Parts: sequence; structure tokens; C-alpha cells
Amino acid sequence: MRADDAPLWRAQFNPLIRPYLVLTVGLTMALTIVGLPLAVIWFCGVGQWWARHYFERLECELDARTLRYRKGILLTVEKTIPLENIQDVTFVEGPVLKRFELAILKFETAGQSQRQANDMRLIGIVDAQTFRNCIFEARRVLRERPEVAPPTGDPQHAALDDIRRQLDTIIALLRERR
Repeated sequence: MRADDAPLWRAQFNPLIRPYLVLTVGLTMALTIVGLPLAVIWFCGVGQWWARHYFERLECELDARTLRYRKGILLTVEKTIPLENIQDVTFVEGPVLKRFELAILKFETAGQSQRQANDMRLIGIVDAQTFRNCIFEARRVLRERPEVAPPTGDPQHAALDDIRRQLDTIIALLRERR
């Protein structure tokens, strides 16, 4: 394990995310005619069970190079986002979220498609504003770190050195012909 792999920050999630998830999913179901019977079942206990297990499986860690998060019950999603790819972290806090003392962090990364952007969001991180600032600080430190040359024993490095020497020889021969 490299020193870079040690977590700089392990996010804690607000337990109020559970009733928020039960309410938002249940109300979404209730708004559809087909989902109305499911909403009744959801509010009678299935939603609390799901929210509790979902909450227990939420993880988010920031290390010197990456942001890793994991979520899900039946379908587990784990994403590792390199810090150098993070362009912006948007902090969202609306009236309903404020009522539950929650905030959403949305991640915008370099090279993402619009479809992927919806998957890169975290809800309910305790002290989300500080976590956001910590991400930006870790990214700044990573960008300011000098590039480390690859070890000389690396076969790819040796092959590139050979190619460079051969190109230098070809250039020298072409100059002599002129």
C-alpha cells in the first residue's frame, strides 16, 4: 500500500438520509397511478428496510489521488474518480434537503457524457461543504506535485529510449545528406 492510498477523508453520512429516501421514493411512486399501491407497501415498511440497508452500505473515501464511493443493495455501484479528472463539485441544498439537514454533491469530470453525469452524485455527507473543499485542496496538491520520471528498469522506458536514439541517428544522417 502506497502512502497515497491512505484515506485523507472518510465521509460520514447523515442518518436523516433514510427518511428522506423513503419519502422521495414513496412520493414518486404515489404520483403515478400504477405506483400508488406500491407506495402504500413502500410506506408500510419496505421503504424503511431498503433505506436502512442502503445507508449501511454507503461509503466514500478521498485519498491523495482518487475519490472512491460505493452505494447500493442489490446492484452495488462503486466508482473511483481520479482527482485530476474532477472539474467541479457542485453543492446543492434545497428546501426539502435543508429540512432533512442534507446536501447533494454533484461531480463534473473531464470527458464525461451527459448520461454519466447523473451517476456522479452523493447525498447526505456530513459537513459536505468541508468535504468539497478537501477534494479541491487534494486536487490542487496533486496538480502541483512534480512529475515523477518512470524507473529506468521499466521495459517501456528502455524501448522509448532506444526509439529516441534511433530517431536521433536518422535525423543526423538526413542532415549529412543535405
